[in-house]
Amino acid sequence: MVNLVEAQKPLLYGLMKMAGVVPYTLEIEPGTKMNFWVPKETLKKKSGTGKPTKPDKPTKPAVLLIHGFAAEGIVTWQFQVGALSKKYSVYIPDLLFFGGSYSGSPDRSPAFQANCLVKGLRILGVDKFVPVGFSYGGMVAFKIAETYPDMVRAMVVSGSILAMTDTISESNLNRLGFSSSKDLLLPTSVKGLKALFTIAVHKPLWFPKRLFKDFIEVMFNNRKERAELLEAVVVSNKDATIPHFPRKIHLLWGESDQIFDLELARNMKEQLGEKATIDSIKKAGHLVQLERPCVYNRRLKKFLASIPSEDKTLQ
Repeated sequence: MVNLVEAQKPLLYGLMKMAGVVPYTLEIEPGTKMNFWVPKETLKKKSGTGKPTKPDKPTKPAVLLIHGFAAEGIVTWQFQVGALSKKYSVYIPDLLFFGGSYSGSPDRSPAFQANCLVKGLRILGVDKFVPVGFSYGGMVAFKIAETYPDMVRAMVVSGSILAMTDTISESNLNRLGFSSSKDLLLPTSVKGLKALFTIAVHKPLWFPKRLFKDFIEVMFNNRKERAELLEAVVVSNKDATIPHFPRKIHLLWGESDQIFDLELARNMKEQLGEKATIDSIKKAGHLVQLERPCVYNRRLKKFLASIPSEDKTLQ
């Protein structure tokens, strides 16, 4: 029987290519490969071979869209690519153990994901960029900004936190009624996926049972490695710190986010200090960029346009 989610991929891939991005696989280091969707104008084909040469540097300001835990890159950001690609060079990676990206390294930390992304961007000719991180991808974005401050122009985070401490993890799971992050974010049944979907959106839509089953089959592979990623996210309260971020950070939130609620975002803004700003979108939950894409895109583009004049490449 045809998997309905898998069957839609060629259409989505075609739409992404029309929007200006194409797939490209990178060897980050021996045993580690990452899939990126990159601006097609950066991949010029050699005469007579039809194969792309080493990617050119982006011709427009670079924006890195980092996905969350339930789906790969272009599924998460499908509504943002076309909205951004006219003015920005858009890069959409699949994090390790998502969408074909993988690593033989035992390191499962957000810091390792961040390091691999930056190495990939350098291969692609990107030396300055704006990371836009959603959920798990937001934690990776914070690690990028902490470790590579000279490469980060500014940052946008949606539905995420600086670090998943013991306290936050336990509190969130108790509030949502789950015993572990694995039970919440790695569902094995239609019932489990429906529960996750209900929590993640402001107003759930009805989908046939088969579509949920097909989504689980396609989007929730590499379960062992992803369970290890979830374990590596949690840090001890005593080890949690608030790094200094020299650039602007914009928190773009769904007002009805149940996973990381708006109050948590407001508290984080206070912790981050005067460099941080916050904006919330009504009638949107955790999946704000998918639920209210037009509003999300307007707010995102407004922030990108507001980056200080000394960062001239973003004007």
